[in-house]
Amino acid sequence: MPAATRDLPNPPDAPARLRHSRGALAHSISASTWRRALEMRSADATVAVSLRVGAAAALVFAGCGLLDLRQYVGFAVLGALASAFARHEPMVRVAATVSFVGALVVTFVAGGGLLALAHVPMWAEVALMAVGAAVAAMSISAFRITGPGPVILVFAATAAVGYVTTPGQLVHACSAAAIGAAVGLLAQTAPLLVLPLGPARLAVARALSAVAALDRGGPVEPARAAIAHAREKIALTGIRNGDARHHRDLLILLDEAEAAVDDWTAGNPTRLLGVVRHEGELRKIKRHSIIFDRDAPARVSTLPRPERFTATGLSGLRSPVVLGNAARIALASACAGWFAAAAGLASPLWATMGAMAAMQGVSYAMTVQRGIQRLLGNVGGALIGALLIAASLGYWATAVVIVVLQVSAEVMAARNYALTSLAVTPMALLMVGLGVHLSPEIGVSRIVDTLIGVTIGVVIAAVTISRSDLQHLQVAAPTRAKPCATRVRP
Repeated sequence: MPAATRDLPNPPDAPARLRHSRGALAHSISASTWRRALEMRSADATVAVSLRVGAAAALVFAGCGLLDLRQYVGFAVLGALASAFARHEPMVRVAATVSFVGALVVTFVAGGGLLALAHVPMWAEVALMAVGAAVAAMSISAFRITGPGPVILVFAATAAVGYVTTPGQLVHACSAAAIGAAVGLLAQTAPLLVLPLGPARLAVARALSAVAALDRGGPVEPARAAIAHAREKIALTGIRNGDARHHRDLLILLDEAEAAVDDWTAGNPTRLLGVVRHEGELRKIKRHSIIFDRDAPARVSTLPRPERFTATGLSGLRSPVVLGNAARIALASACAGWFAAAAGLASPLWATMGAMAAMQGVSYAMTVQRGIQRLLGNVGGALIGALLIAASLGYWATAVVIVVLQVSAEVMAARNYALTSLAVTPMALLMVGLGVHLSPEIGVSRIVDTLIGVTIGVVIAAVTISRSDLQHLQVAAPTRAKPCATRVRP
């Protein structure tokens, strides 16, 4: 064999790659996967932040209604939803996150409006929206922003495509989105002016909960990670007048919690109970708590120096994982939109959103789970939306229903995405109906578009799955092992 031939790298193992993708597709249709998608997760401290998002939407509805600007209220509400992207964050991070997401919403509304004014063919409209979906995913992922996800940005652009017909409408839509974002920022920051240490208290309480789980056989790594996360929240909060002593108490608690974890790993669990008993007090909505003797000297560890919001994002934009996931989302979004357009569906861009929403998972198993949950939630939500549209609710009744649905979606976001989608889908249809006339048949179209988007998204996720992504196999393993364990039981 010639030397040049020997030096060539080995060709990729195509059959192994094919088997890996085929196994991933089999995971997406297994009964255990669908059952797991319906499981409810535990969540805490969801009501207060959900009510803030609902309050922002309510303020926007009231303002647009009283000022006779009802045709722009949908864009204003989308701007206000930027407040949903800053859950349990200190003031400095809330201000940066909500402002950034609000600016993105305005940008995507502007992009969708310009796309509408350009009157490009549908295939090009889908392609450009797919690029926008990739940009949205990159922006949210690179800056490590948690919340509803980048699909809201694509929805904002889609809404503008369906509404804007003149440059004046584009200006008004962007202005409404910007005002809504400002209202959302106010709704999230106002409570922190009264309770600046609230997010830090909650983070410490969650750290103590993770430490308490050790006594029930929980792993050590989540406890240490929760302690580190709480330190970061305290560092971001900083020290303000009147809060220095409570700030010190929180640091002492974290030091005690870390020492309790060290003792527990060494076989001495006695310190554990003394530390975790403070969790209940920290979960109360209070400015200060008396935790330790104020006069007793105490040495506390130094806090980490958190990375700046902008630096985090710029670093994330260079991440191969972020760029690769954005490329996959663009491909899936474009294919779903083109397929829906070729099938003659009225709103191919909704199929684009369906594919994007399904592929927001950090792993293939999570992608499949979100796809199933979105599909089930959209089917039920579309039926609810069709009934509400058929009821011909007035402006104020529609506003109340949307606010209730928004708060419900926020409360359920950490528990099960299917229930979130069940609330978000009729809310989205009602918001679109505020700007343009819709018939109840739109619910059927939404179901078909979502089915196309989710199916194509999952297939492309399986075809492009990383060889190192084995989480779907690890998740399925316990389900397969259960029958064997049952048979050997006496």
